[in-house]
Amino acid sequence: MTPAGTPAGTPGGSDGGNAALSPSTGRVVLHLFCRVGPSLDGEAVVRAVKDAGSGGAQVVTVALLGHKADIGFMVIGDDLWRLRHIQTALGAAGLEIVASYVSLTELSEYAPGLPDEMKQARLYPVLPPDDKTAFCFYPMSKRRSETFNWYALSYEERTELMRAHGAVGRRFKGRILQLITGSTGLDDWEWGVTLFGVHPDDLKACVYEMRFDEASARYAEFGPFYTGMVSEIEVVLDSVTPR
Repeated sequence: MTPAGTPAGTPGGSDGGNAALSPSTGRVVLHLFCRVGPSLDGEAVVRAVKDAGSGGAQVVTVALLGHKADIGFMVIGDDLWRLRHIQTALGAAGLEIVASYVSLTELSEYAPGLPDEMKQARLYPVLPPDDKTAFCFYPMSKRRSETFNWYALSYEERTELMRAHGAVGRRFKGRILQLITGSTGLDDWEWGVTLFGVHPDDLKACVYEMRFDEASARYAEFGPFYTGMVSEIEVVLDSVTPR
């Protein structure tokens, strides 16, 4: 994982001579989930992560559990071209990208009047939190069935449901840091949800309790979950490299 650097969102600042392609507000978030291939070049992987950090991106690296993937990368940056560059570099280093997700940081339309500090934290997050190394990511959408159609509700009804939903989430303050990013028109689901927890059971408890909330129980659809441990790229590589 690398700390935040200087934004890359200036004309001509991208790799390969392309003008930067940046969101007008917030940042781009790229999740990459990879398997270790037989030709893995660990030094090249470390170099790709460090280069992205020096170019202005934040890179959170995760040792994943389960069969879906070995390593996860959460890359937050200002320029789509620079994110494409790290994706290319990781593939060239011998990692097979088996799943991915593209989204943008955003402010919820159901939480107007947020203090500026909270707005900045959602639009321009600094990750990962030092004290929360348990990790999971999943995509989600709102249901559009005949019986329960989120988008057929009025704004007032949706706002009230989301207010109750947020109240459940606030019970986990100090145990969970959550980043919800928008992906409508960018990927297969409508949002990506990234959770950082103090303990793995904090992740489980948070998702479990929030599913009983009406906004989730009636209107939420969930995609696949990716779970693991956040650490420096060298530690992550060591954990997935056969001895």
